[in-house]
Amino acid sequence: MAARLWNVKFYLLGLVLLNSCSLAPAPPKAEVHPYQMVTCGDTRIDPYFWLCYRDSQKVLDYLLAENAYTEAMMKSTMPLQEKLFNELKSRKKVEDVTVPAFMNGYFYYTRFEEGKEYPINCRRKGNMDAPEEVILDENEVAAGQRYCQVASLDISPNNQILAFGVDTLGKRLFTIYFKNLETGKLLPIKIDNTTGTIAWASDSQTLFYTQKDQTLRPSRIYRHKISKNANPKDELVYYEADSTFSTHVVNSKSLEYIFIFSSSGSCSEYRYLKTSTPEGKFKVFQPRMPGVEYTVEHSGNFFYIMTSWNAENNRIMETPLTSTRKESWRELVPNRSDVLVMNVDIFKDFLVATERKDALIQVKVISLRDKSQHYIDFGEEVYTALPSVNSEFNTSSFVYFYTSLTTPGVTCEYNMQTHQKKILKQNEVLGGYNPDNYETKRLWATAADGVNIPISVVYRKGIKLDGKNPLLIYGYGAYGYPVNPTFDPNLLSLLDRGFVYAIAHVRGGQELGRKWYEDGRKLCKMNTFTDFIACTECLVEQKYTSPDRIVAQGASAGGLLMGVIANLRPDLYRAIVAEVPFVDVLTTMLNPNLPLTTGEYDEWGNPNDSIVYHYIKSYSPYDGVRQQDYPSMLVLASYYDSQVQYFEPAKWVAKLRASKTDNNLLLLKTDMESGHAGSSGRYKALKDEAFVYAFILHAVGIED
Repeated sequence: MAARLWNVKFYLLGLVLLNSCSLAPAPPKAEVHPYQMVTCGDTRIDPYFWLCYRDSQKVLDYLLAENAYTEAMMKSTMPLQEKLFNELKSRKKVEDVTVPAFMNGYFYYTRFEEGKEYPINCRRKGNMDAPEEVILDENEVAAGQRYCQVASLDISPNNQILAFGVDTLGKRLFTIYFKNLETGKLLPIKIDNTTGTIAWASDSQTLFYTQKDQTLRPSRIYRHKISKNANPKDELVYYEADSTFSTHVVNSKSLEYIFIFSSSGSCSEYRYLKTSTPEGKFKVFQPRMPGVEYTVEHSGNFFYIMTSWNAENNRIMETPLTSTRKESWRELVPNRSDVLVMNVDIFKDFLVATERKDALIQVKVISLRDKSQHYIDFGEEVYTALPSVNSEFNTSSFVYFYTSLTTPGVTCEYNMQTHQKKILKQNEVLGGYNPDNYETKRLWATAADGVNIPISVVYRKGIKLDGKNPLLIYGYGAYGYPVNPTFDPNLLSLLDRGFVYAIAHVRGGQELGRKWYEDGRKLCKMNTFTDFIACTECLVEQKYTSPDRIVAQGASAGGLLMGVIANLRPDLYRAIVAEVPFVDVLTTMLNPNLPLTTGEYDEWGNPNDSIVYHYIKSYSPYDGVRQQDYPSMLVLASYYDSQVQYFEPAKWVAKLRASKTDNNLLLLKTDMESGHAGSSGRYKALKDEAFVYAFILHAVGIED
């Protein structure tokens, strides 16, 4: 790393000298080394395949040169970056605490201290007036690390042992550690190459964990016995042989069962074991059915199943503990064509179903005693309401998190028996935020095939619809993940400078049900991209903005979206921000040795099939780069990203530089210390956000 830093410092010195002579630095020029690939009778030549060779000095030098060039070209925005960082920081409480969650006799919570990057995890026994016990200070875990992510904290049933996973590379490859909470000391045990989470048996000595293979696929479930032996031999209890599936292990909320579940993008299968018999063998709940997904929870004498079996938008079933196959499942909540069942949360006497209708979330409460049902009323046009931490099983209280584009997050407690609500915490926005100064709307764009696409919009009240407003439009559209309209205090730095912010709820998510997802994946993927363009055109037509004032933003699969619109409609956008973008789709999906590839055939299709191959090639951003003008572009990558490898955005930028016919900014910034999610520290993350915002503002001519 020292050599790399010296290289970038040397390059920066050269740029400084150039700037001192009033000369703009020339962008880095990647070497061309043609690499031939033949698939399905089609030949592709990749001139920048050499950038895939991680740790090659030539590759490192190129990435550092791009970083230095980006820093030089953004130097004029440094005062703005600093101003933005101070704004973002000033809105956040430097010392904060989460709502306590009760579990097994303790109240658990997380707090932040001023000047510290990471949270401190604590508990109090019995009530919040009891003495505080720090169970894990993540600042101590992160000490000396350039990156640190701690996976979920798993407490043994006897409350004495903490298991936690740590990733110090950003590759989502966790080492599990164990801490004796009575002595405060780590046990001489660690388990490498895991997902970072475990499931405890009721004896507090036996646990189960998931190990990842060389492609980072979670593929093996092991049984582990706590012992003084630092390297005990763990027993393999399940291996997922199908490379298109991943597997995980969890406790039921009742803590009476351990579930192993395997899933692909369209199919799942559960196995179960009583926590009281950890040495037993797992039983298959219902053998996997092609194209059918299901999840399982437990309460009392029944298992509860959310499933797509004969239900496009999912339905909820129940079955006795003694009969788990689908023939015994009884319908509790039917499938509905206009309502997607997204999630089920179980309690001793209640079941809570999180649903989505007309792109909005609704929450249904069902009594397991008499099967009566009712919805929680939220009373706002555009909002998000999602379950919060509900770790306690035997309770009538349901805790949820409510927010909208103008409403800072509110954590509420809802009594499922009395229907009474109580606010537990209102997120504070420091600096005098007034929601009455902002307005949010739901718009609908018409897609090329006549389908209506929802758009969530927020802006400061009083703007004129004259087509002159700068606009940031965000999109994702993949994996069935909806983009919920939530409050982001960072956005105020754009809204208060006149920006309109819009979320395009394009197909590929599940905002309008399962079909919304199906119509935006595999051989329907092009809908995602044309939907986004239609949303942008709608905002132009309704005079919210104009093409020379529009910035588009997307990350990961949303970065793929950015790459496609850059090729298809560069005239529609002033600038594009593509974060960790999945842009070399064809090459990646043809390499089964890369993380996630085989497991994502359900999302993109298997390009070894000729029809799929040519369809992916028709939209793959890297393959679609052409000689034309492109918008100003900021491309962000992470060197240790295991989901979108750094070389995808690096190759893309190199090809864009060689092809584009304009003089607009094209910047590549690679974080050499993090993974897919970016910086792990809260203040470093704010600096990164300030950098992105500075680029966005600069692109539309706002310098202050």
